[in-house]
Amino acid sequence: MKHLHDYWYGDSILTSLLLPLSWLFCGVVALRRYAYRKGLLPSYRLQLPVIVVGNITAGGSGKTPLVLWLVEFLREAGYRPGVISRGYGGNSSGAPRAVNAGSDPMEAGDEAVLLARRCACPIRVAADRVAAARDLPAECDVIISDDGLQHYRLRRDIEIAVVDAERGFGNGHCLPAGPLREPVSRLQEVDLIVNNGKRDGAGYTMQLHELALHNLHNESLTRHTTDFQGQRVHAVAGIGHPARFFAHLRRLGFDIIEHGFPDHHAFTADEIEFGDDAPVIMTEKDAVKCRRFAKLHYWYMPVQAGLDAAFGEQLLTLLRNLPRKPHG
Repeated sequence: MKHLHDYWYGDSILTSLLLPLSWLFCGVVALRRYAYRKGLLPSYRLQLPVIVVGNITAGGSGKTPLVLWLVEFLREAGYRPGVISRGYGGNSSGAPRAVNAGSDPMEAGDEAVLLARRCACPIRVAADRVAAARDLPAECDVIISDDGLQHYRLRRDIEIAVVDAERGFGNGHCLPAGPLREPVSRLQEVDLIVNNGKRDGAGYTMQLHELALHNLHNESLTRHTTDFQGQRVHAVAGIGHPARFFAHLRRLGFDIIEHGFPDHHAFTADEIEFGDDAPVIMTEKDAVKCRRFAKLHYWYMPVQAGLDAAFGEQLLTLLRNLPRKPHG
């Protein structure tokens, strides 16, 4: 059975039927952005520089690996970054919540817990990203917003847009007929474009490299991907684009049975119990939600982003050239 997003990467009768709603959506997006620019809707500028990492398409594009890379890169450059997030997949409707490696992903969100486990920096989640940023400890001197390109209530100093180089912008239509949250022309206004995968055109290239697989039941156990080559495994992915994960496993030589779930899916033990002892391989984002019922044949695959050296140099130049903000 096809889902709506399956139609976003082609044209069909359904696409044509939904086009009037897409035009309405684009109009509302433009009107909302105009209102923030003109001060008709309130926005807030913080004392610290704010770097927003986002995208213009619905679904995953590789923002979280880039945020992890940014935290490490900025730390090595002498900064003390803090991360804010909406906490998708969790219950972040109230006051800002501090997230650590032991936080419940059903409360804090799967991506926020993944970040806390990997980047060891202050993290706050809240529906109101302004409140989340203000709740960061005083030690932080730069804020990274995981997603939030369209969250104009929080003013930003540097915008980084991540583009899925494999899927691009689909059929080029805005929601709901296509995957776009904003028109493609929005990319002309961001400071940096990062292409997840090789792509011709503007922007820097980000490549994701898999690390050793970790056992979900016993984190001290690791195995190289070559250990699973030619082996029948169950591949589990509850991310924005599960097909990317499945294709990657196949390129590594895995013989996979696909089990795709919606993004931020709240897994139950029964959903990943397949009645055999074949290894279950999942993404790191899914692993944080499945850890509470992990078994010895459950494994997850962390990834690490690699970027052009020129990207880091340009980011530091932008940061150093930001105007000083007045106190008070």
